[in-house]
Amino acid sequence: MSIEKAVMAVIRAARPSFRNVHDKVVFAVHAAFLSSGFVLTATGPDALADNVLSSPSTDEVGIDNWNQFEDHYAFVYVNPEKESAKVLLKCLVMNGSLLVDALAAGSSEPVHLEIDVENYVGENGSGNYSAQYKNLEKLVSDLDKEVISKLYGSSSKPSNPSSLETGEGSRHDTNDAGVRINEPRGPQPHPSGVYIPPVNPICGGDLYPGPGAGMYPTRYFSSKSVF
Repeated sequence: MSIEKAVMAVIRAARPSFRNVHDKVVFAVHAAFLSSGFVLTATGPDALADNVLSSPSTDEVGIDNWNQFEDHYAFVYVNPEKESAKVLLKCLVMNGSLLVDALAAGSSEPVHLEIDVENYVGENGSGNYSAQYKNLEKLVSDLDKEVISKLYGSSSKPSNPSSLETGEGSRHDTNDAGVRINEPRGPQPHPSGVYIPPVNPICGGDLYPGPGAGMYPTRYFSSKSVF
C-alpha cells in the first residue's frame, strides 16, 4: 500500500467531522504522522500543556477535541522506533495557508512547512473522504520530506573537504614558514575542566559595537515558526 493510500485509510477509519477546509488539511497531516508509525498521546488543549514533551505518559489517546480551537491545532506523538521519543506538532491558520511546525523532544529548533490549503482541498464536500481532497500524494510527500524525515536531524557528511581532513569543528591555516596550524573552533576545555568561550569574530564599531570576548552570537529563529 502506498503512503498516500495509507493516509486515506487512516482518515476513513477515524471518520472525522470537518468544520472547514483547514480541518481537512490538518487531519491529513495528522494521518500522515500515524501512517509513518507515530502514536498519538495528546491533542487539543492537552497537547498545549507546558510539560507535554517531558511527561512520562505514552498512552495512546483518541482524537477528541482535536479541532476545538478556531485557528490552531496541536498534537503530541511518540515514536516507538525512536525509543518513544515525543514529538509536538502545531498547525496555525494564517490567511489561506497552514503553518506546520514539529518539534522532537531534545531538539532545539522545530522543522517547518507552509501549506497552501486550497491546493489540497477538493470541491466535493460529501461524505466520501477521498473526494474531499486533491493532490494528496504531493501533500504527503512534502510532509515526509520537509517535516517527518527531518525531525531527528540528518546524518549527512560535511561537504567541506577540510572538515574531512582535520575533523569537524576545527580549521587549519598556514603560517609564513609553510607550517600548517590547526586551530579549534568553539569552546575549548581548560585543564581545570572549565570551558572557555571563544572571542566573538563579529567586528564592531563606534556606531554598532560588537559583543565582548566570551559572548556567543545571538541565535535567530524563523518569524513564521509557531513555537
